[in-house]
Amino acid sequence: MSAAGLEVQMPKNRCQDDRCPFHGSLKVRGRLLSGKVVSTAGKGFVVVEMEYLHMVGKFNRGERRRSRISAHVPPCIDVSADDTATIGECRPLSKTISFVVVESKRSS
Repeated sequence: MSAAGLEVQMPKNRCQDDRCPFHGSLKVRGRLLSGKVVSTAGKGFVVVEMEYLHMVGKFNRGERRRSRISAHVPPCIDVSADDTATIGECRPLSKTISFVVVESKRSS
């Protein structure tokens, strides 16, 4: 079952967070990205790191690059370090946060 217009599972827990796309009024629009959670040290947000391959035309070679994005975590979603998280783009919530976690999968 999908919720909030997304192709992700609805969390089992309920929350009272207004910035939750499932139980609050936050709209998710734009890009859906997934990556590895590298930091949960902040209160209410996580840092998600995504690796991608960038081609260098001059040398006809590829190089690996990383991008880090801060994302808000609603209380109904349980996220810990080394999990794979799916984040969705939303309106700016603070200076550096314009994404919200919509799904988290435990790493084995």
